Amino acid sequence: MTKIDIISGFLGAGKTTLIKKLLEEVFKGEKVVLIENEYGEVGIDGGFLKDSGITVTEMNSGCICCSLVGDFTKNMGEVVEKFHPDRILVEPSGVGKLSDVMASVADVAKTLDVELNGLVTVVNGKKALKQMKAFGEFFNNQVEYATTIVLSRTQEMDDAKLQECVTALQAKNDKAAIITTPWDELSGEVILNAVEKKASLKEEILHEVEHAHHDHDHHHHHDEDGHCCCDHEHEHEHEHEHEHEHEHEHEHDHDHHHEHHYDEHGNCSCGHHHEEGHHHADDVFISWGIETPRKFDRATVEKALDTLCHSEKYESTILRAKGMIPATDGKWIYFDMVPGDYELRDGAPDYTGRLVVIGTNVEEEEMKTLFGM
Repeated sequence: MTKIDIISGFLGAGKTTLIKKLLEEVFKGEKVVLIENEYGEVGIDGGFLKDSGITVTEMNSGCICCSLVGDFTKNMGEVVEKFHPDRILVEPSGVGKLSDVMASVADVAKTLDVELNGLVTVVNGKKALKQMKAFGEFFNNQVEYATTIVLSRTQEMDDAKLQECVTALQAKNDKAAIITTPWDELSGEVILNAVEKKASLKEEILHEVEHAHHDHDHHHHHDEDGHCCCDHEHEHEHEHEHEHEHEHEHEHDHDHHHEHHYDEHGNCSCGHHHEEGHHHADDVFISWGIETPRKFDRATVEKALDTLCHSEKYESTILRAKGMIPATDGKWIYFDMVPGDYELRDGAPDYTGRLVVIGTNVEEEEMKTLFGM
């Protein structure tokens, strides 16, 4: 029986850092497969094989890393059959819904010898309250369906702010374990024990997910052209159905995304309340990405990241920027930005330069100008 742990979290919360800690400290004796699902047309964390929908790369600690696109159930079956892992870690997109990923894994479990185990959500403690208000439907979904919530950045918070954050999370989910101790003070084993201890909650949560999906199906009415009363095309609503083809430059259609705005109560301008809404990530978030051989000026890139990170104009609209691009000094620049923080470092050359920006209002020409293109 293969255990499947889902490790979700909003963009930049620290999912990958937590996974690396668990791989290095507690999963060394297990055969582990990590399945990643990046949001965005241009893959930054790895390419893929178009024919099979699976990309496989070796990671540290003997872990196999796969990126799945297309039919999640079919591709998960291929991973289980090929590697026969003891454990699968699923790292969903930062703007994906935990309930949707859970439903996909539950479907897989009907035909494969796998068992859904821990439902983990990583939350940036310093940004939780803001993100809860700004992106309620997506942020809250990840919190509400978790069996364990792991707070990051708590070492940068005072006791009052930390308690305020915990209280807000408990209002959304009073059953999950909430890990508040800074990670560098905890062993991976302590974290895993907390996850395993609460894994028994998954049956109750799965029942809630099935009930919610049933209600959703009954509340949406379609006309003869396949349009739903909520104005969404449901045939494209599954996150894992993206076809990633990035031979040149890719971007989402911007017009529809701009129609969604959120007030301080989590209400969307399209009339749906986030806690009860059924938006898909494509309805709300925009990913603009590009592959390019051009060389970038290091100072210009750093200034662009600083602007996206700290300017008032972008603080509530740009959620993530990351890339690996050649620089004019002959080196390669690797960067990763979330609101309020960015990292820029040297890295190994890749097959071509790639960068992606994700947010709720991403203007292509503005991004090109910022990065000196």
